[in-house]
Amino acid sequence: MSRTMAVSDSIVIDVDAETIWQQVADPAQMPRWSPENIGATTPAEGRPLEVGETFDGTNRRGRARWVTQCVVTASDPGRLFAFDVRMIGARKPTLRGRIATWAYAFEEVDGGTRITETWTDGRTRWPDQAAAVFDRAVTGGKLFADFQRGNIRRTLATMKGEFERAD
Repeated sequence: MSRTMAVSDSIVIDVDAETIWQQVADPAQMPRWSPENIGATTPAEGRPLEVGETFDGTNRRGRARWVTQCVVTASDPGRLFAFDVRMIGARKPTLRGRIATWAYAFEEVDGGTRITETWTDGRTRWPDQAAAVFDRAVTGGKLFADFQRGNIRRTLATMKGEFERAD
């Protein structure tokens, strides 16, 4: 059986797409919602990033901490924000490779904006068995697809609560 290479989930938030996109497209805002991201260093804080710009994300899972270098691959106001994770390391990004892609799609619907968050595994050259062993070791027993499905649900639920309270 081959592993699941992408997972996504959606939620409707009673706020316009442009308002949500403005904040999601500024990776320094992500710690407000993500269960793992604890910070980002961007080229210009307080504004959405553009295609081609890079940023470093700092993450934590339990006692483990790591830093990623990411490049923005889509930045379409009110519609889409996406980035590739292309380097990773314990204190600074040093290991280069296709790690993952994260995407946030925004769609105006009755009742607000449907936001869809998608994680895509970039480790396409890893044998499924090797990926499974690694995944279970670093997630406490889950495959990354299952683990990220839970992270995405938590992120979207937190976004909904925060954006709708602020509205």
